Amino acid sequence: MKFVSWNVNGLRAVCGKGFADIFTDFDADFFCLQEIKLSAGQLDLQFPGYEAFWNYAERKGYSGTAIFSRHKPLSVTYGMGIAEHDSEGRVITLEMPEFFLVTVYTPNSKDGLLRLDYRMEWEAAFREYLLGLDARKPVIVCGDMNVAHKEIDLKNPSTNRRSAGFTDEERACMTQLLDSGFTDSFRHLYPDLEGAYSWWSYRMRARERNAGWRIDYFLVSDRLADKINEARIHNNIFGSDHCPVEVEMNL
Repeated sequence: MKFVSWNVNGLRAVCGKGFADIFTDFDADFFCLQEIKLSAGQLDLQFPGYEAFWNYAERKGYSGTAIFSRHKPLSVTYGMGIAEHDSEGRVITLEMPEFFLVTVYTPNSKDGLLRLDYRMEWEAAFREYLLGLDARKPVIVCGDMNVAHKEIDLKNPSTNRRSAGFTDEERACMTQLLDSGFTDSFRHLYPDLEGAYSWWSYRMRARERNAGWRIDYFLVSDRLADKINEARIHNNIFGSDHCPVEVEMNL
């Protein structure tokens, strides 16, 4: 099975930049999107053979997630069931016969770390949510998790020590999540590969210089790790400040 995840930074904008062709070329079983920045009814986007699931933020033009699936889920859940965390459209869960698929757009801690305290509350709640799912069946979770876990995961770690996405607190939360029973699919296959990034600032020609961060992930329950066939970062695909990431699994 092929899974794709992409923070599109505005789905209407990326639809004007060849999204339909990119979607078709991937030929994925599941195509997950983050930061769609849509409200219900603003975009009628359909692909033959796929069912779409949307989680819109209450605030217009902000956040939001979507999943296009070739396979009919047993059930669909929007959010984590926690009111304080569910107004921004950040989580969708598909229950499939043999696994859960979760797409997530993790809150950014913001400039000046203004939202770091909230981010820590979110991290704890999301980890508990995933562990609850994992107790029932294996989990595949993907999306923009807004953290570069290790120094290898961004171009300039020394100058970003207290930048949102590379604080000790955020990195520790990712470590805790992985240690609780999850595998980073990309690092599972490529533990030492440098220069592999999925997000670049629009400033200072960052993408041209590959001065990026790897903040988009596919994590899988540890018991699925041996089923990972390939993990890819498609840095040749443009249209957003993020690029798509992919995992192929023998499921």
